[in-house]
Amino acid sequence: MVAKNPDNVLARFGLANEAMKAGLHEEAAEQLGAYLARYDDEGNGWQRLAECRVALGQPDEARAALAHGIAAARRYGHGGLAGELEARLEELE
Repeated sequence: MVAKNPDNVLARFGLANEAMKAGLHEEAAEQLGAYLARYDDEGNGWQRLAECRVALGQPDEARAALAHGIAAARRYGHGGLAGELEARLEELE
């Protein structure tokens, strides 16, 4: 689906989720980066990108993703998600 339409952000998100399940964190991070560059995510995509960055041994990038996710979750009124991301950010610091 992504090969036929590379601008399909939801297909990229789905592909990233499948890559994460398979432990392909580099590929998942690449797909999530493309998704997040084009879509106003509500926080979940940033959370998944942070998980990938942690798995890849990139804590600074994970913290940056979490900060973006916290801002997005608050912007959309998702207080519970914002709290989860804040807790995860504290664990990384």
